[in-house]
Amino acid sequence: MERPELSITTEHAPDEVIFHLAGEIDVLTVANLSALVNETLAEPPARIVLDMAGVTFCDSQGLGTLVVLSRKAQHARSVLSLANVGDFLLRVLDITGLRSALMISSTA
Repeated sequence: MERPELSITTEHAPDEVIFHLAGEIDVLTVANLSALVNETLAEPPARIVLDMAGVTFCDSQGLGTLVVLSRKAQHARSVLSLANVGDFLLRVLDITGLRSALMISSTA
């Protein structure tokens, strides 16, 4: 079985860091995403954006990680925002009731 991949590229802008995600957010890939966001929170920008345009899958571990990272950002006086969220993920967030726990914007 091929290991799912999550490609993450980072863009620094004034007062924000944008992570462009492509691939699957799941139990096998969340550690890298968490590490990058946690490193960023050491000196938190005003906003951290997760650009979800390239995300093809997100399991329960991925959903939980997004919520945890959002809370960590709040504690660090930053905002974690999801941008370009696909219809499939919006539906999952609605079904699980997690949509209200995350800040979602239409674009990065």
